[in-house]
Amino acid sequence: MHNSFFCFLLLLAASSGVPAFAESWTTVVGSARGVHGIDAEGNAVPLWTDGEVRTLLHAGNQWLALGDKGITASADLVAWESRNAGLPVKVIKRFDDGRESFDRIVQELKDLEADPQDPRVLVTATKDTVFLSRDGGRIWKDLGTPVRTNGIKSVAVASLPRLTVFVSHAIYGVHYLEADKAGAKWVELNAGLEKLETTDNPDEVADIAVAASPIAGEPPRIWASQSFKPIVYRLDWANKTFRRLWSAAGEFGTIESLNPDGNLLRFVGREGITELAYPASDLNPLPTKPRADLAASAARAGKAIVSPALCLVSEKEGIELSELWMLGRSMPSAFGNPAAGRQGLYLPVNHAATSALLAPYLKTIESRALDMVVVDMKDDYGRLRFTPRDPSVAAKGRSFNPIDIEALVSTMKAKGVWLVARVVVFKDPELAKLKGGKFAVWDATTNRPWVGWYNAQKKKEPAAADALAGAGAPAGDLNEFELVPTNYDERWVDPYSEEVWDYIASLSNELIARGFDEIQFDYIRFPTDGQNLGDARYRWKDAGMDMESAILSFLSHVRSRVAAPISIDIYGANGWYRTGARTGQEVELLSRYVDVICPMYYPSHFEQGFLAGAPSELRPYRIYYRGTLRTDQIARGRVIVRPYVQAFYLNVAYDRKYYNLDYVRLQKDGVRDAGFPGLTYWNNGGRYDDIPLPDLPKTAEELERAEHDRRLD
Repeated sequence: MHNSFFCFLLLLAASSGVPAFAESWTTVVGSARGVHGIDAEGNAVPLWTDGEVRTLLHAGNQWLALGDKGITASADLVAWESRNAGLPVKVIKRFDDGRESFDRIVQELKDLEADPQDPRVLVTATKDTVFLSRDGGRIWKDLGTPVRTNGIKSVAVASLPRLTVFVSHAIYGVHYLEADKAGAKWVELNAGLEKLETTDNPDEVADIAVAASPIAGEPPRIWASQSFKPIVYRLDWANKTFRRLWSAAGEFGTIESLNPDGNLLRFVGREGITELAYPASDLNPLPTKPRADLAASAARAGKAIVSPALCLVSEKEGIELSELWMLGRSMPSAFGNPAAGRQGLYLPVNHAATSALLAPYLKTIESRALDMVVVDMKDDYGRLRFTPRDPSVAAKGRSFNPIDIEALVSTMKAKGVWLVARVVVFKDPELAKLKGGKFAVWDATTNRPWVGWYNAQKKKEPAAADALAGAGAPAGDLNEFELVPTNYDERWVDPYSEEVWDYIASLSNELIARGFDEIQFDYIRFPTDGQNLGDARYRWKDAGMDMESAILSFLSHVRSRVAAPISIDIYGANGWYRTGARTGQEVELLSRYVDVICPMYYPSHFEQGFLAGAPSELRPYRIYYRGTLRTDQIARGRVIVRPYVQAFYLNVAYDRKYYNLDYVRLQKDGVRDAGFPGLTYWNNGGRYDDIPLPDLPKTAEELERAEHDRRLD
């Protein structure tokens, strides 16, 4: 649309009243480029362009946009103002050319909803706190949280008739709070919700929606859906129970952005936009209608904006939808495409030292049809496994048994192998002891670099046993064990240190310049183990920063400096659940800065009964199939999910019974069936006999038999 026409519309709004401007658009759309109006001809006009917008609401007499600038409001789609008073701020540290600076940004808000009976009443939430506003978002009040672990997903508010706030948590399900009740506390509300198999917790609730009933005198209707199961519920408030309203086939599915509209309920899923007719008590299952027209409208809007539509509002049709990223996948980073679909193995760096040691791995790569190798260039002990040329890298890192990078790169490139440099980041004994512990996590008790310890059970020394016997101790006590404080084999540097970040960025750039294709960061987290964890102090921490701030600041720094694919390794649990508890590894936020996320869903590392229902031997498939899909959903499709696959035996109950070649193959099949063919086999000792052979092409006879079976079905 031409600027002159845009100016004409502004004049029209000023002379004829605000509604004329708002009514100029058939649809209002939010995207990474802000808010745009779409006219009847499909033209897009920018209305607000200061940040990303993930959710749009038209609540009463104002428009509300939720995105990376928090909440922004407008009465007329022309003048916009911030509505973040009372919401928490996160501090992001920048480090450019040796100078520090700080950005204060509103913490990521997970959801925004209005009370349909009083649109001035709004509710929103960060990952760990719920907030309520009674004046259209001008002032927010902290309502706390029902649990201490972060992981909030969605919120809602309704007059029942008492003002009631709802919140869903990734692990602990749904709770409600009667906001005007004296001494009110959060109350669990999980009856009727589908649980995550073999656990006592409901699977994550994606969305809670409230709408005024079309039937006079009936209280508001409340719906809910789940993130990883294709189920829609209606809340029976009188009995505090969710009643299953509709579900789709399949063991995995996502239903987001519930949009009640009279006797219709729309929602967004991985297959598109669907419309559900309700009530229809005589029809079971309830009739559904795919709304491909709405998906096409969103796609056209995205094309006009030159950025995919993330949310849209069409008042004339009663449509208010978000999470539209699910309708069309696009790799946001140019670095991601060449890294997609890679299958490889972790190569212990000592085995890359000579051509003779490397030869067996090259045979494995060829026989298993692999095209990627991950090798340590900065190992778990902080040692550089190459000789750096950059003086700033050499000043902070100690080279140990360095390999010939140029020879390794030449060999791998000749075979078409994608070469990934694994860089262990914050677990770094070498840097922790440099300059008197300048960069180390500090121990507030000993006033020395912090080292985590645990009580190891050991037999008493003979002298101690003799002393017990001499004291008249019973014979059974003579070989008693004692608890001995024992250090973990770990030393950590301070994740808040910008000098540590700069060291990692410089090291990464050198590796890319010398022929590596991708940098893979591991241990991008805080220490989590040690009975003295409470004594750990972070001296580089600046005011207003928290664990999440440190991780995001680090990733923002290296992303700005490293022009190559970046991947990160995370705990399997942090990819399975929407929480970064203990580690700071929040997938939803990390995905903004990296190209590949590598969850370690090792079956041996989950509780041994987790997803172990009959047939139990399929447990590795379930964990990897669902885990890969869950991580992708939590990351909003922004990244490649390339899991690490367990190609090793661990002496735990499930592995003792089931570990074999199929155990490894089932993990691979789970990743493939989730739609992400890339993976990395991990065996710390470098033994890869358990990697399955590639699937052979089917013979003509097999293809004919499969076609015959398909026709019979």
